[in-house]
Amino acid sequence: MKKPFYLTTTLPYVNAKPHIGHALEFTQADVVARYHTLLGEDVIFNTGTDEHGKKIFEKAQEAGQDPQAYVDEYAAKFDEFKKKFTLSYNKFIRTTDAHHKAAAQAFWKLCEANGDIYKKNYETKYCVGCELEKTDSELTDGKCPVHPTREIEFKNEENYFFKFSAYQEKLLALYDGQDDFVVPKNRLLEIRNFVAAGLQDFSISRLKEKMPWGVAVPGDDDHVMYVWFDALVNYVSTLGWPDIEAGSEFEKFWPAVQVAGKDNLRQQSAMWQAMLMSAGIAPSKQIFIHGFITSEGMKMSKSTGNVVDPYEMVDKYGIDAVRYFLLGGMPSYDDGDWSEQRFEEYYTAHLANGVGNLTSRILTMIEKYSDGNVPAAADDVFDTAAFWKGYESDVSVFAFDALVARINEFVGKCDGIISGQKPWEKVKQGEDVSVLLYQLVEALRHIGMALLPVIPDAAGQILASVGQDAAVTDLGADTVWGGLASGTTVVKGEALFPRL
Repeated sequence: MKKPFYLTTTLPYVNAKPHIGHALEFTQADVVARYHTLLGEDVIFNTGTDEHGKKIFEKAQEAGQDPQAYVDEYAAKFDEFKKKFTLSYNKFIRTTDAHHKAAAQAFWKLCEANGDIYKKNYETKYCVGCELEKTDSELTDGKCPVHPTREIEFKNEENYFFKFSAYQEKLLALYDGQDDFVVPKNRLLEIRNFVAAGLQDFSISRLKEKMPWGVAVPGDDDHVMYVWFDALVNYVSTLGWPDIEAGSEFEKFWPAVQVAGKDNLRQQSAMWQAMLMSAGIAPSKQIFIHGFITSEGMKMSKSTGNVVDPYEMVDKYGIDAVRYFLLGGMPSYDDGDWSEQRFEEYYTAHLANGVGNLTSRILTMIEKYSDGNVPAAADDVFDTAAFWKGYESDVSVFAFDALVARINEFVGKCDGIISGQKPWEKVKQGEDVSVLLYQLVEALRHIGMALLPVIPDAAGQILASVGQDAAVTDLGADTVWGGLASGTTVVKGEALFPRL
């Protein structure tokens, strides 16, 4: 039986078209999903769209549309994003799906039965952009630092609340019992400090007369669910929950690995985990928190940024080039700076002059000096076992920048051996270069496999050029040195990454 693996991104709001922040999160998640698929595991990779809340209701009103028609239009744009970025997700959930709404109501009832939901009147400051309550300490000059152009709203109404305060010790025990529950460690420390400082119960409903666009609260027609309560339930509803019978998707695949941006730290690693505990469901398995993309001092997060148009970048440079820069040219854990100049420099150094040039050099030498066929097997001079051990470690801690750097280093070693050995001179002198040629072309096979989760299209072309089928590649079995059989026909093909 295949080992199950479940990965989910956060669900982006459908209040604008996809931007480069979405491309970053989805691509990072895609690498992990593809890696586990290549290990032969049974993978569910979930994403979708978050379609309720005041922010979306306002956007629909501004557009003069019915909210459902509005979200239908934007949900389609996000699902189209899959093809553009060669994403491999196989679940796409919408929070307006009938099953999801029923699951959210079932989840509410469990929390209520556990005594964790109550109603009270309260006053608060609220950022519609974040769809979150804000304390004075979280504001800068009276503004939300994430949405500085939005006015902070003041709410005074009766809402339902979740007893977040009851879960302080349980959350701390969760963090202390699993030191990689949140990655990177500084984010785990940040959320631990937040919880240790004391938790305040949070509102989980809105008055329907003021904000009608939401999931109905069970047993109370005057309220709809607060968008965060509703949306977080997608991680289990997409698996068919509340069906938890033996053999169900939920029974097989839960708990999840979650990928989220740093502005989602509190919701994903504290609020959601407390809600799961209240409903009697095991916490998530692991949560990876990534940084934002910035450009010339301007934040480009999932919630505010669309300065770089990812569609334009893909059209101009190709999907593999954009994926490679997002994964290797951006810090995995911290904010990264995007500029077209940096992008082009990275492309030239690591794709045009790196992967692309090395592939061409090796295939050309096999054609010239080995009649286009792989020579007899030779010893591993690259210590590929250590390479793959490090590769596995990088993926396990979501260190995509380190992963790509590891591949670039491997490429550099191959180039260094070619430059040092100068096989063209050896051939002129009548020397046998078959051992060196095998070592290089087998190394190229390993590079192609390593690139499959990262830049799948180009990686597939590399593997095809050395007679390998990317569709049946197994990173559990095929990473052993010597997998390329003698006599295999090599086909050079077109240049992978033309110079700019």
